[in-house]
Amino acid sequence: MTRADGMSQRTRRRFLVETAALAGAAGLALRLDSDPAGATPASMQAAIRNVAGEAKLNKGRVKIDVPALIENGNAVPLTVSCESPMTQEDHVKAIHVFTEKNPQPNVIGVRLGPRAGRASVSTRIRLADTQKIVAVAQMSDGSFWSDEVEVIVTLAACLEGA
Repeated sequence: MTRADGMSQRTRRRFLVETAALAGAAGLALRLDSDPAGATPASMQAAIRNVAGEAKLNKGRVKIDVPALIENGNAVPLTVSCESPMTQEDHVKAIHVFTEKNPQPNVIGVRLGPRAGRASVSTRIRLADTQKIVAVAQMSDGSFWSDEVEVIVTLAACLEGA
């Protein structure tokens, strides 16, 4: 088949190969340019200070259970637990989870009381990239306890434009 507009050399196969190459290049450019909006360690620290104020964050008592290597950041299992007798006099009032590279550093905040029985929260979260996760527990005596873990995410979620 010959065309008068000069397209006689372009076959259907060549057209499909060129289209796939362009789509792949566009996707790669999008992936290289896509950074989570507003995602910085400074914004995470500001979010933590918004919860804890100027109180000291003590290490210990809080444990984050999350896989160290995450294949897909869209549904990451996360459990945060805190050592506490959960009595009226000594209990966890709240557990907060923060991330340094998600568009919003505040991932979850849960209020607890002595009737909760256990100071433990399990959920699934989205992670934008390889990053640090910080959990902060507010105790009934006004103290704050924390834990942090570094996770590696191979397929990111929460990216603008993705």
